[in-house]
Amino acid sequence: MRTPRACCVLLLPSLLLVGCGSIGEPLYPALNVPTRIVDLTAVQRGDKIDIRFTVPKLTTEGLVVKQIGSVDVRMGPSNAGTFNANDWANGAQKINVSPVPEPGAARAEQPVQGLVGKEVIVGVRLGNTKGRMSDWSNFVPVTIEAPLAKPADLKAESVAEGVRLTWNEPNVTAFRIFRKTGEQKEPTLLATPDKPDYVDTTTEYEKTYQYYVQGIHDKTESDVVESNAVTPKDIFPPQVPTGLTASVGIGAIDLAWTRNTESDFKEYRVFRSEENGPFVQIAAGLDGPIYSDHQIQSGKHYRYRVSAVDQVGNPSQPSEPIEVIAP
Repeated sequence: MRTPRACCVLLLPSLLLVGCGSIGEPLYPALNVPTRIVDLTAVQRGDKIDIRFTVPKLTTEGLVVKQIGSVDVRMGPSNAGTFNANDWANGAQKINVSPVPEPGAARAEQPVQGLVGKEVIVGVRLGNTKGRMSDWSNFVPVTIEAPLAKPADLKAESVAEGVRLTWNEPNVTAFRIFRKTGEQKEPTLLATPDKPDYVDTTTEYEKTYQYYVQGIHDKTESDVVESNAVTPKDIFPPQVPTGLTASVGIGAIDLAWTRNTESDFKEYRVFRSEENGPFVQIAAGLDGPIYSDHQIQSGKHYRYRVSAVDQVGNPSQPSEPIEVIAP
């Protein structure tokens, strides 16, 4: 039979094990407040203010945002004097925003009716599912102007130089042109011309393009208009050869002309007429701008002209003919 002392000895290891741990600081529940938005933009486009921003991915505690409780976009007057965010928020108008299910790009629009000539300030903040709000974003001032009319009758057509865009807008002298190809999801800025006419010389044959044009004035933009889709095809002949000359050599008539420098040039073809008869092709596949005709007869009257051909077989119109009498 074991004594009580022996029982106590057996219990000591268990007591020592229990006492090895330590009590840490208590963990408080995460607040899950989204971080402040820092990329708010607001631009007048047509008769609306286009408001865009990015909902952040992290909370103020560095945790991943799983759900957005609310998006509070407001627009209020720009009062003279020092700007105070609280005073502005109390008098600012709330703007309806489509639900934002997850972090990422977000957008809102607000009509400018009744605000022409005034300056307003736009701001946004986010709330979690329990109503706790983030700090206000960067504030963006917008001076409201009379809405710009959007470009009209936008047309895109394939020309020898690329794709030509034309549109009508007599009251705007600055524009933005955006372009999207078949594989692009979003259009990208292509050019900012100062007149309603532009030729895109960076296109490729057999590739489909879509164009978008808007008018701009200072910080105000018109609505964007979309062109018809256009797929350039190589149906355009090379330039007509120029500078054709003929000189009489020994038993031959030597021809020379100005070299073609177009990127899709392939070859030259030479045509000859005898005694004012019809022109007949006498040479093809010429790389350089020279040719010697040895098939001549002394005393005969000859006329020559030259045509250029591109890589897909489009021939140019023939050059101006030149006349010569064989010696």
